[in-house]
Amino acid sequence: MEIVVPVKMVPDVVEELEVDASGKALDGSFLKFRINEYDEHAVEEALLLKEQHGGRVTVLALDAPEVDDALFTCLAKGADRALKVTGAGEGLDSHRAANILASALKSLPCDLVLTGVQAIDDRDGQLGPLLAGALGVPHVSVVSSVVPEAGGKVVCVKQEYAAGLVAEMEVDLPAVIGIQAAQQPPRYAPVSKVRQIMKTTKLEELAAAQPDATG
Repeated sequence: MEIVVPVKMVPDVVEELEVDASGKALDGSFLKFRINEYDEHAVEEALLLKEQHGGRVTVLALDAPEVDDALFTCLAKGADRALKVTGAGEGLDSHRAANILASALKSLPCDLVLTGVQAIDDRDGQLGPLLAGALGVPHVSVVSSVVPEAGGKVVCVKQEYAAGLVAEMEVDLPAVIGIQAAQQPPRYAPVSKVRQIMKTTKLEELAAAQPDATG
């Protein structure tokens, strides 16, 4: 199974945050960035699927501050491939980001796309549904478990609801699944292993599709 996980770089909320002169955004000159927390859970769920059922994991990201370190860390955790989409620009809304990522996904072998359920910087939770719409595949969000069935053509997912309710459903592949939480906490990648990956591996790059090519 080919699994692709799009990840987004977001401000590290552990750091002190300052508002810029416009009063409408954070001052980027003082920000540090990290992978969105929910995307880290999506990466972990992908790695668990690979370990338990076989397959290959590709991590995909739009170019952003500190994204190289983040992608190398995903490789150190066990991802097989890391791909950076360049030339997309900054400050993209979910619609534009989804169009660019969908164009990239169409060029990759892909049975299953795992996204974080939402990003901590915008909280709109729309990337997964928008990706699924652009790709013309099913989508389920707020998922806490993904298990392949029927020879790898279907996955059984557990979707969380309020009051602790959980629904189980089967989803035909290819599909986009929004991960609320992985089946275990995201694993840690030792700094020494990340540095070794940086020395021996080169990140792949793909130019972002232009607006007229993404619709």
